Amino acid sequence: MVLIVDDRPENILPLKKILELHKFSVDIADSGEEALKKILKTNYSVIILDVQMPGMDGFEVANAISGFSKSKDTSIIFLSAVNTEKKFITKGYTSGGIDYLTKPVDPDILVLKVKTLQRLYEQQQELRATQDSLRNEIEVRKRAQEELAGRVEELRLVLASLPQMAFTVDTDGRIEYSNEYWFDYSMDPMAFPAVHHDDEDVCREWPTYFGRGIEFTREVRLKKLATGEYRYHLLRIIPIKQQDVTVRWVGTFTDIHPQKMTTELLEEQVSTRTKELLFKNTELETTNHELQQFTWVVSHDLKEPLRKIQLLNDLIKDRYLKENPEAISYLDRSIKSSARLSKLIDDLLAYSQLAKPAVFKPTNLNTLLTEILVDFKDTISKKGAVVSIDSLPIIDTVPGRIRQVFQNLISNALKFSKKDVAPVITISAELIGGKDVNSEPSADGQFCRIIVSDNGIGFDEKFLDRIFVIFQRLNNRTSYEGTGIGLAIAKKNIDKHNGVISAQSRLDEGTRFILVLPVQQVNEPVATY
Repeated sequence: MVLIVDDRPENILPLKKILELHKFSVDIADSGEEALKKILKTNYSVIILDVQMPGMDGFEVANAISGFSKSKDTSIIFLSAVNTEKKFITKGYTSGGIDYLTKPVDPDILVLKVKTLQRLYEQQQELRATQDSLRNEIEVRKRAQEELAGRVEELRLVLASLPQMAFTVDTDGRIEYSNEYWFDYSMDPMAFPAVHHDDEDVCREWPTYFGRGIEFTREVRLKKLATGEYRYHLLRIIPIKQQDVTVRWVGTFTDIHPQKMTTELLEEQVSTRTKELLFKNTELETTNHELQQFTWVVSHDLKEPLRKIQLLNDLIKDRYLKENPEAISYLDRSIKSSARLSKLIDDLLAYSQLAKPAVFKPTNLNTLLTEILVDFKDTISKKGAVVSIDSLPIIDTVPGRIRQVFQNLISNALKFSKKDVAPVITISAELIGGKDVNSEPSADGQFCRIIVSDNGIGFDEKFLDRIFVIFQRLNNRTSYEGTGIGLAIAKKNIDKHNGVISAQSRLDEGTRFILVLPVQQVNEPVATY
């Protein structure tokens, strides 16, 4: 903005019009006093100041303006129609004027001077703003450097207190600091320690991570200067960043030699032990196979004389003891004991055969159960039992073994029925999502839950863990026949099917046996001997 100061309106108005025609913003004052008041409130780029004014003349106003800090970039042009002598012109310049024009003034010259001074004022303002910005930036950088120097000193104090080799690397990749432990492995504080020749790839990898500004971690063997031995260390170098810019790197070498030696020793021991276990496992498999063969032979050899004992007992009973009831009673007890022993041998033989590998194949459970019920036809008819079987899915099983499971469960349901109450046996199935007896039903589940329930005598669930253990019985032999092996066989068969078997029961309220079997199985290679 331009300020015109003159006590005569006829001088102000032409100048104002001329300047406004050239797009200048113009303000006016009709006295020196008024001009000073306006200068204190407004910034002016150029002041056109008349020399001859009542009160304060132009020179006095100029002298007063020179004391205002906010007007130090303002240019003053003196105008005078009377004081044209050299001494007045000199006084104008010494009072702070930039130019001294005498009237009449050439408008074009005046406009050119004002334009030049306006441009100079704007440049000075821009320069001042730039200087202020630079001063602020310098101050900020100075504070940042001071703060950074303080942090670097703190970092060095921390690194010096670490019980391990610690160092820092600048942005050019040079080591700028290393603590006292460094000199156990390197005589030069600015050079990395010597590494084992098998670990030299670490030296080639580090520059890549340095260039990408990412953490670098490796195991490396360093040569200790005092002893010449190579010790394992964990090298870790991490970038320190400010506003996503890496300002330095901090690294450590942690001695892991004892742990590494222990690990290698353990790995060697594990390898040795694994080989021993593989050898023992092979021996065990061979022994197990031989034991199975032995069990089969012994069972067969035991059954042969047992069959002769039963046959001879029957013959003696029929031919020679018809008139001796007491002898017949004793002989009947002997015959029953022989039968129980024969059944026990059969069950033991069946239990021992479960260790043999078998092949899974898709099995129609409905067809399988129909065949099993034919075997129990006489018992079912005799007891008036009702057997209900829902539609069961086709799943992968070992048919002979899953047949044993259902035979045992149905046999128990018929055997442990209430006196004078017809047995009711229900078999149902559904697909579920997980290998758990309480898993939720799922249309596309990978497991099948089969429930075999009856209305028999039941048992106390506190004995649940015992019923699947071989030779464990919850009832006395005189009331209910059995060897105590049936449910153990069922449990082992379900285990071989990678499944789960459990039961729910209460005394006199029946029993629910729950089987969970995978729908699909994977056959394992069969070992050969």
